[in-house]
Amino acid sequence: MEVILLQKTEHLGDLGDRVRVRRGYARNYLIPQGRATEATPDNVARFEARRAELERLAAEALAAAEARRERLEGGSFTVVSKAGDEGRLFGSVGTAEIAAAISAQGVPVERREVRLPGGPLRQIGEYEVTLHLHSDVNAVVKITIVAE
Repeated sequence: MEVILLQKTEHLGDLGDRVRVRRGYARNYLIPQGRATEATPDNVARFEARRAELERLAAEALAAAEARRERLEGGSFTVVSKAGDEGRLFGSVGTAEIAAAISAQGVPVERREVRLPGGPLRQIGEYEVTLHLHSDVNAVVKITIVAE
C-alpha cells in the first residue's frame, strides 16, 4: 500500500514522502495515529493544500523539542530507591521512575521518551540516560540512584 507521510516517521521518511508499507501497518498504525494517509489522487491534492500548515507544525514541534533539550542536556537528577548493603536495589529503577524524577524538577518528560537499552537499572550509582525527545532530538542526562 502506498501512503503519504503527514509527519516525520522514524525508519520511514519525512513529511510528504510517498512510501510503500504493508496494509496492516498503514491501516492499524499510521492512518489512525494521523501519521499518514493513503496516496489517492484526492488525498495527494488535499495534502498539497495543507503542506505549508503541516511543515509549520513540524517546525514548531522540533523547536519545542530543541528547547526542552537545552533545559535538560547535562542535567543531573536523583532517584531514591530501597537498596541492600551491597548497593543492589530491591526491585529496579525503570523508565517511569526516571521520567517522574525529571518531571519533578520542572521539565515534563514522558515515560516513552526515556531510553534504557540495557534494561532497568538495578544498582546504586550514576548512569547516563538518553531521552528521545523528537525523531531528530536526543538529550543525555545523568541519573544518580541513591539508597533510601
